Amino acid sequence: MILITGAAGKTGKAVLRALAEKGMPAKAAVFRVEQVQQVEALGAREVVLGDLRDAAFIRRAMQGVKAVYHIPPNVHPDEIAIGREIITAARALGIDHFVYHSVLHPQVEDMPHHWKKLRVEELVFKSGLAYTILQPAVYMQNLLVNWAKIIETGRYTIPYAVGSRLSLVDLEDVAEAAAIVLSAVSTAGGQPQHNGATYELAGTPGTSQSEIAETLSQHLGRPVVAESISLDRWECEARASLLGEEQVQTLLRMFAYYENYGFWGNPQVLSWLLNRPATSLDVFVQRAVEKLAQIAR
Repeated sequence: MILITGAAGKTGKAVLRALAEKGMPAKAAVFRVEQVQQVEALGAREVVLGDLRDAAFIRRAMQGVKAVYHIPPNVHPDEIAIGREIITAARALGIDHFVYHSVLHPQVEDMPHHWKKLRVEELVFKSGLAYTILQPAVYMQNLLVNWAKIIETGRYTIPYAVGSRLSLVDLEDVAEAAAIVLSAVSTAGGQPQHNGATYELAGTPGTSQSEIAETLSQHLGRPVVAESISLDRWECEARASLLGEEQVQTLLRMFAYYENYGFWGNPQVLSWLLNRPATSLDVFVQRAVEKLAQIAR
């Protein structure tokens, strides 16, 4: 049995689907009661309901589990403390394989939520557990958040320069990689084949926002222009949507980093792990357009 923390988020749901496709039993840890049926529908064999800040809950959740896939809560003030408790419980209970869902370039102190993941990575290294660390780039699925607006206005807006180069990755590729890592156990000694590995999961090379807009234009059948909006405007919109103060300040620092330095990696590691080319932005957008057409029928 594999425990998935943060199982009701978009990453957790994708990983649950990928494990179900491989016939691998998963236990889902969720925070809200209304999330129970959601993860059961995606193939979770068991569901545990509780708070990852509760050490007793973590230990209960790990009962009967051989592996843990830890997805930390997004931009959370207690991310390091939660990671410490989960790692401590995994050690105490003799978990065979601990997989940590980190982020591309956690070494960047200018982005606090990345830096926190580096601190958790350090705890993983010190734990003595058999571990694998996955470091995904920006999800291609983030484009879908403003999909209707892009189609309606022909504008792809971002709060950093249109020339900023970012690597993107398809969340479905990340989930497939997670399932591969969790399922691959060597015949010699029973140790996970990916023990001790840290994998950067980028699906594209550094791609400018203008290039993203060009790809959108090609598949949507209308011109799409990348447009940079001010941080002040983004902040006003974020606060209006009731985004928390820590999240606002953390994301503002992330956008400033993107503006100044970009955020990119290399897709070869992911392609090697999947044993096929990583999904390109072109393929992802075409898939999204086809899904939209199916819904409209």
